[in-house]
Formats: sequence, structure tokens, C-alpha cells
Amino acid sequence: MSLRGRPRAVRAQRTSARAGRATRRSEYPGGVTSLAAASASPTSAGQASAAASRAPFTSDELASIRSQFPILGREVNGHPLAYLDSAATAQKPSRVIEAESAFYRESNAAVHRGAHTLAGEATELYEDARRTVAAFLDVDENEVVFTSHATEALNLVAYALGTASIGRGAGASAAAAAYGLHAGDEIVVTELEHHANLIPWQELAARTGATLRYIPVLDDGTLDLDAAARLIGERTRVLALAHVSNVTGATLPLDVLVPLARAVGALVVLDACQAAPHLALHPRELDVDIAVFSGHKLYGPTGIGVLYGRAELLNALPPFLYGGSMITTVTMERAEYLPSPQRFEPGTPRIAQAIGLAEAVRFVSELGLDRIAASEHALTQRMLDGLARIPNIRVLGAPSPAPRVGLASIVVDGVHAHDAGQVLDEVGIAARVGHHCAQPLHRRFGVTASLRLSLGVHSTADEVDRALAAVASIRPFFGLSEGATS
Repeated sequence: MSLRGRPRAVRAQRTSARAGRATRRSEYPGGVTSLAAASASPTSAGQASAAASRAPFTSDELASIRSQFPILGREVNGHPLAYLDSAATAQKPSRVIEAESAFYRESNAAVHRGAHTLAGEATELYEDARRTVAAFLDVDENEVVFTSHATEALNLVAYALGTASIGRGAGASAAAAAYGLHAGDEIVVTELEHHANLIPWQELAARTGATLRYIPVLDDGTLDLDAAARLIGERTRVLALAHVSNVTGATLPLDVLVPLARAVGALVVLDACQAAPHLALHPRELDVDIAVFSGHKLYGPTGIGVLYGRAELLNALPPFLYGGSMITTVTMERAEYLPSPQRFEPGTPRIAQAIGLAEAVRFVSELGLDRIAASEHALTQRMLDGLARIPNIRVLGAPSPAPRVGLASIVVDGVHAHDAGQVLDEVGIAARVGHHCAQPLHRRFGVTASLRLSLGVHSTADEVDRALAAVASIRPFFGLSEGATS
């Protein structure tokens, strides 16, 4: 039975349950407030409040932030953990862990089904999570779809476009006419994409006969915008690109690229995984049709991703997966589907993970993305300046601290990235090694792998300095002198 059609007595139970949960939330570690409460400030604060919202965290504030991450208290190989791998996955504050745990302890039930109290509570918590994420993105809640991760979200879009291309799905003929791809059409990506925003488009091109083209990267790691202007043309049906490179940390010039796509009527699909933890993400302001990000990079749980899509687009596209909870009517011959977001959330969804993600969104919103960016900018400058002083180190991409987020991928002359990473691990520093799911970009830079240092809200100057000292020790550890390459 639809929750909207439930008896008034049951809806009254839900109202009472919401009040009870509000009380319980206030007891969670770190406290929980709504986005509205988190963003509200007295009007008398004026310009002083605005200036404070852009100031880096003070040492006391940073200490308070760090105290909310239980894992930061542990040691690795006899050294305090310095976690500089947030671009791979972020650590979780206690309140996120507790939000998931509290759901299982107190309200665990399937959502959108059942007339009992727990089912109502679970559904309200799940849909409240959707509302929280929608407010974070400044979009309507029916434009927010929960997925298993960002990779699934991108595959969902590519697969749905492929299905629309063969005239399947709700409003099949209209969807095929508006969004279908065929031989002669083109999909444009960039050379710096994560594999998750490349391979699905390769497959869509193969399924439809469309051609996949890419905007090349220049030697400094920036996109060739002259080439972009030539590539994005009347045949372009999709432009898929990252908001931030997960290898160089550079933010892409959406203000240049999106208008090129808009001028020819192409869909714009944005991989915002590396942007969401660092920058305000407002898809409508960016004028994109689709934006995706993963919960685990935003200090939320693993197993949860977010797909934003314009309502009219999502309601025109056919589903990606099929089953219960996403239909209106089923006969032995056919099925009719619910509108977004339900049509893209079949089966029992990721309830606890969505609740944990909402808590992570509140955590980040209360800290303030402007303040997060200000603090990370200073640390990024410190990291890049320090790397520039170490001989035989190459930073992939442009060395400027802006416009970029707090990560840097480096190559140590004469030392494989995996060996370099082990040297850092020996002194308690966690960093990513490998090609970071971006083999084409590494190939463009002429390397097979790199070592990546990436910052989080809890990162400190001391951790950056420890990492710089460890990087400086790598070549001497392997007996390589300055200037030698092997």
C-alpha cells in the first residue's frame, strides 16, 4: 500500500515517530541538526558572519573536527595515522557510524511497504535522507536517485540511454526521439576521465553505433579547449566529464564546456565524485542534466551513491534494473513504471546507507564548504610548495594550487609508485598508489602509475609535513642519489 494512502491513524504514528527520532538524534555524537538549522544565521551577524564562513578552521576547530573521527586515534607501524587518501575513500565521523547503527537498533524495516510503525519510521528516515541530499544540491527531491555507488549511477544513465535508443521503456517513442543515439551521433568525453565515466560510454557507443570522441589533455594537465570547441558539434548527443580530476586535482572549466554542449542540444553528464567533498555542488547552477557522486568520498558510508537528474529527463528514460517497488501495474504481459526516483530504485534499497549519507551531508554542511575549501587551499599550497623543493619528484598536472582541490599525484624518479607508497606506510602515512582508475591519463603523462596524496577536512599541516619528509626519504631509502634515475 502506498504510504500516501495509509489511514490517518498510521500517519499520526509517523508524526509521533518523527518527534521521537528528533529527540534521539540530539543524543548522537557530534549532534544532528537539519540543513536549514545548520545554514541559518542571525541577520545581525552581517558581514562578520560572512567573512567567518570563508575563514580556514582554527587549530581548536580542527582539533574538534579530528576528535569526531575515531580511526584517527590509531597508530600504524608505531606512528600516528596520517590519512592522506581521502580521494579514494573518506574516513567516517562518529555521527555517521551512529546514524547507521541507530537505524538498525531502533527502526529497521523495509521501506515503502507495510502498515506497521517500524515500516513508517524506516520510510520516513529514508525519504528524509533524500530530502537532505536534495537540499544539499538545491534540487527537487524527485530528482535524487539513490544508487549503490557513483559507478552504478553512470552506468544507469548510459544503459538507459541505450535502451531508449531502441525504443524501449516508458514513453518509448518520445524518449527515443529526444535522447536516443544512433550511427552518426557522437559522445564526447575527456582524456582525464575516471574509468567509470569512460567505459559506460564506450559500451553505449558500441550498442548504438555512435562514435566516442575525447577532448585531449595538454602537457600541463589542462584540457585543450580549442580542441573541445572543434569536437563538440552538431553530432554531439552527450558530453560526459569530470568536475574535478582524480589524478591532478584540477577543476574543469565547466563555464566553457557546458555552453558548448548546450549550443548543440547535447546532454551534459557530470562526474562530481571528487568535487562534492570540497566544493558547493549545485547542478542547476552548473546547467548540467546529470550529476553523480559517491557517499563514501563525502564522509558517508560505502554502498551508496547519488544520481541527480532533471525530472523531465529521468521520467522519460527507461529503467536500468527491473523488479518490485518501481512499478504501478504488472500483468503477465507487461509492466508500467513509477516516475522518478522510484523507477530507478527497484527492490529493497540502501536504507541504512542513505541515512548515513544524510548524516554526512549534515556534517559537511555544518562545517561549511567555504571553510573546508579555505582550509584545504592553504594545506594544498603547503603540499605543492614542499613537493616542488624535493628533487627528482614530478607532480602530474599543473602545480598551481587553484583552481583545484587538495590532492596531488607524484612520480618519484627511479622508484615505482607501489614501492614509494610502502615507504610512506612504514611511517604511518596512508596514500593511494596505482593508476587511480585513470589509465588513459597516466598514459598521456607517459607513466604507468603514481602516488597520490589527498586531503580531508581533518588533515593538518603536521600531516602534510610528515608526508613531505617521507617523500623526500624515498630515493635515499632505495640508495638513489640526487639526479640519478635508476
